[in-house]
Amino acid sequence: MSQSTPTREVARRVFASEFNDAGYTFKESDDERAPVYLLLPTGESANRVFFVGTLTEKEDVGEDSEYWRGRVVDPTGTFFVYAGQYQPEAASKLRDLEPPAYVAVVGKPRTYETDDGTVRVSVRPESITEVDATVRDRWVAETAERTIERVAAFDHEGNEYARMARDEYDLDPETYKAAALSALEDLDDTDELADDAGEADDAEDVRETTDAAEETEAPDPTGI
Repeated sequence: MSQSTPTREVARRVFASEFNDAGYTFKESDDERAPVYLLLPTGESANRVFFVGTLTEKEDVGEDSEYWRGRVVDPTGTFFVYAGQYQPEAASKLRDLEPPAYVAVVGKPRTYETDDGTVRVSVRPESITEVDATVRDRWVAETAERTIERVAAFDHEGNEYARMARDEYDLDPETYKAAALSALEDLDDTDELADDAGEADDAEDVRETTDAAEETEAPDPTGI
């Protein structure tokens, strides 16, 4: 990647169960500013992630300044997001939101090692948007589709990230396919949610916002 034209990586849709099983990070070049990727167990690299779930808890865990921790639950598990002075918009959103609330989050994976050597993963949010159940259900359906596609491609020759996942994780990718199928079974009836035209219009506005946040490649001065 050229230093003169850094780009923002596409955010990957991933369920919490798979995200929390990941722990291996890597760079694809020796450049100090090269992006850092989290290796997903289904054989994909993720510099950024996009997920939608229920904000069930929030807490200011900072000592000298605000540092917000949020717990966001999807059908398969829990994401933890942390936002402080370097993520002012996300921190402000966490401060103002009242759980429980559906939220769409775009952010960067972060890993840390506990005293016993366990690697934990969390998310440093770039944006947090309050959404409704229609948006949540759409994300679940699309994330399940992407997960199943990754599992189907896991044994394909030339799948470099799948080879890395085999080396780094003692995990069966079929586990995540099963979780995706279970999440689909748990979806609410979105037809009933769409009966209110006003809510449907609002949901479409939010979908456009989250899609843009997920897919647009924009300058990223940090390079990570």
